[in-house]
Amino acid sequence: MTHVDVEYEGSLSLDEDLMTAAGLWPFERVDVWNVANGDRFSTYTVRGEKGSREVKVFGAAGRKVRVGDTIIIAAYAYLEDGEVEFFTPKILLMEEGNRIAAIK
Repeated sequence: MTHVDVEYEGSLSLDEDLMTAAGLWPFERVDVWNVANGDRFSTYTVRGEKGSREVKVFGAAGRKVRVGDTIIIAAYAYLEDGEVEFFTPKILLMEEGNRIAAIK
């Protein structure tokens, strides 16, 4: 987590490169789980500055995180019965500085 602003309407801003690697779309609903304090919230994604490696939380959700907290971001997919067996979720494992360590 690199930035919090509780005065903004609300959202989760992610570096465009991270969104692309994770397969996330702007305004996609996500759940966010704070590893540091156990708080959870739902919000939507907005595209952040490409290459910045920033993760920003805005609005009321900003009261559930602090700069430096480790968070988990989960997105979901609705699939038809025939799609389920072919679907592979994408997991990004991050390291210090919001660098991608591995993609599973």
